[in-house]
Amino acid sequence: MSRIPRERTNPAGKRPGKIGRAGKDAPAVEPLNIVHGALPSREVILRFIADHPQKASKRELAKAFGLKGDNRVELKHMLQELEQEGMLQKNRKSLIRPGALPPVTVLDITTRDKDGDLIGRPAEWPEDQGVAPAVAIRQQSPAGRQGKGKAPVAGLGDRILAKIFPAVDRGGPAYTARIIKVIDRRRGASMGVFRTAPGGGGRLLPIERRGEEMVIDPEFTGGAADGDLVEVEIARLGRFGLPRAKVLSVVGSVGSEKAISMIAIHAHGIPHVFPPAVIAEAEAAKPASMSHREDWRDVPLITIDPADAKDHDDAVYAELDPSPDNPGGVVVTVAIADVSWYVRPNSPLDREALKRGNSVYFPDRVVPMLPERISNDLCSLKEGVDRPALAVRMSFSGEGRKIGHIFHRIMMKSAAKLSYQQAQAAIDGKPDDQTGPMLEPILKPLWHAYEVMKRGRDRRQPLELDMPERKILLKSDGTVDRVVVPPRLDAHKLIEEMMIQANVCAAETLEKKRQPLIYRIHDGPTLAKQEILREFLATLGISLAKGGNMRANNFNGILAKADGTPHQTMVSEMVLRSQSQAIYGPENIGHFGLNLMKYAHFTSPIRRYADLIVHRALVGSLGFGEGGITPDEEAALDDIAAEISTFERRAMAAERETVDRLIAHHLSGRVGEEFAGRVSGVTKSGLFVSLPDYGADGFVPISTLGSDYFIYDEAHQALSGERIGLGYRLGDSVTVKLAEAIPLAGALRFEMISEGREMPAAVRSFHKAGRRDRGQVRKKPGTRPSRGRH
Repeated sequence: MSRIPRERTNPAGKRPGKIGRAGKDAPAVEPLNIVHGALPSREVILRFIADHPQKASKRELAKAFGLKGDNRVELKHMLQELEQEGMLQKNRKSLIRPGALPPVTVLDITTRDKDGDLIGRPAEWPEDQGVAPAVAIRQQSPAGRQGKGKAPVAGLGDRILAKIFPAVDRGGPAYTARIIKVIDRRRGASMGVFRTAPGGGGRLLPIERRGEEMVIDPEFTGGAADGDLVEVEIARLGRFGLPRAKVLSVVGSVGSEKAISMIAIHAHGIPHVFPPAVIAEAEAAKPASMSHREDWRDVPLITIDPADAKDHDDAVYAELDPSPDNPGGVVVTVAIADVSWYVRPNSPLDREALKRGNSVYFPDRVVPMLPERISNDLCSLKEGVDRPALAVRMSFSGEGRKIGHIFHRIMMKSAAKLSYQQAQAAIDGKPDDQTGPMLEPILKPLWHAYEVMKRGRDRRQPLELDMPERKILLKSDGTVDRVVVPPRLDAHKLIEEMMIQANVCAAETLEKKRQPLIYRIHDGPTLAKQEILREFLATLGISLAKGGNMRANNFNGILAKADGTPHQTMVSEMVLRSQSQAIYGPENIGHFGLNLMKYAHFTSPIRRYADLIVHRALVGSLGFGEGGITPDEEAALDDIAAEISTFERRAMAAERETVDRLIAHHLSGRVGEEFAGRVSGVTKSGLFVSLPDYGADGFVPISTLGSDYFIYDEAHQALSGERIGLGYRLGDSVTVKLAEAIPLAGALRFEMISEGREMPAAVRSFHKAGRRDRGQVRKKPGTRPSRGRH
């Protein structure tokens, strides 16, 4: 039997935890030298956080070390210094060591160790942090902890939510984990490309980097043709030779969008088939009743969405505030589909929605969080049809300050379904037959309300990063037609601002009611990232103030200084990279990017589970009838937040990888052609170059840049030749030749055609000072192409 370490001794004086099944043989752990009430050293703090990630918030640290008064202030300053030096980083409401796993993590059980014990790895792990750490899964007895309840039991291939502990046994995985719940029991299927073999049958070429080639016997090909993407299960494992597999389904040609999105769905374990019980519950659902509802069917609420939208979960209406106490003010109403009426806690629909976390959007496919009967029918705010909704009526002063709001549970009937382009054209003086009659009574009041709300937004100064979003248009056969950048219209901004304010109202109301909820939180940039950005901006003559109290408008000032200069794109990308990632959490730290203190997602419950939780919290706390949040849900909010944050990252990665693969396949027939690009990333290994016309990234290995000796200068984000002095910086416009395209990996490799430009004096002085790292030289030829992202 192998030793699976348990929790370490608690230095805060609690009862000692077990070391492991073979605890007496585990290596001794030197106890921390803690003097209660005295400020600990930096080393003790770092050790404590590494050993006790569940106690790594500022409050828990002060409690563990018994700190009060001035010592608590000193602790705060010490933690800020450690963060600035890159020794610590924030994770939701706690601190972790860089590269460490957070206290609650979603894991995929991928293998067994030599003793047969399960090993898992994080379900989502940033590529720039290397190989994801291994975690030993601690299976509990069937009776559960302390003999109470039923412990969850997981197996190979399952996805679990787990509590993470540092391992005591330094000879094995760095972490152990206790299973909180099994999220998904995945069947043992694999995906790959079928290649025919002489004499019948074929081989399966894996699509994953760690995948294994398999043999498919003639009777198990399932009608697959050469080049088809197929899903298989292992038919037989032998001691020698390759595994033998059986084709379960043929997805189609690897060149089609359907097949390429299926690769991402399979690789990330995204549930895409609704179980029969879920479908049955959805089909049996009946239209909502008027119980606990106000009749708002005469209010001319309208939906404004993308032209191809199939579900409509938000509707808006605005009018002048009739109150004499608010001259020049407006009243804005936002109505959101009442999903909480149909999806009740712990029902099959609810469990499946939580397993998915959110809808996933591919160029020509949506993997919905809820079945179509719910998402596209009963909950969709269709034109001219009675639909249940939660509505918030918000009052704004003439200066754009929100002065009040109130929530209602209603029955509504959408007066019109408009596209963004259609609504904008009407405002711009080109109404059609539908928008013409509603221009004066509905559309113009909406635009006036937006102008009022915009005054408040301008005063608030959220982070204004204008990064164009590209959209892939497909041909009828599922291959890429072209890539476009849709214009950013005032109609988009209007809906966005009204949704933001509705989300603020939801958070404020629930806080006032002392109702537990899930916030949408966005921490400010870490001090370490601020320092990297500061050094880079200094090379451009732009200053960034030091200190931990950065606000969004500090970054807006930087963007304004770079506006209209050759460095504009480069500065925007560096500011974007400095930002933290927004996540979900039951503890509020505010939203840095939006510059808001209270913010909770409320406006998209059809496609986001977080919004559904907020709806239930509102229904319960405001006494709106059935479908409110339950005590069990309230107790599990921390775990739910961790799950849906992971699933959001999973969806983003799957969507991005699908685009990469589609573009790589689109360009695979154009190897040898030249393209206009822009340097989007600089590393010691080479350059990442983006093709603006295609929304694709590729890699130029440093070994192909030329005969000069190229040096990596991180502060200037540059690779420059030591002898000639020419080089490349982030943001440079370049011409490249496509040398290789690997569609299944979504990878492009380029060769540089542009000769580079003369480097600034600061870069040349960097060379002369002899500060180059000999590890940052040209790599040997033959480097494989990198993934087309950075």
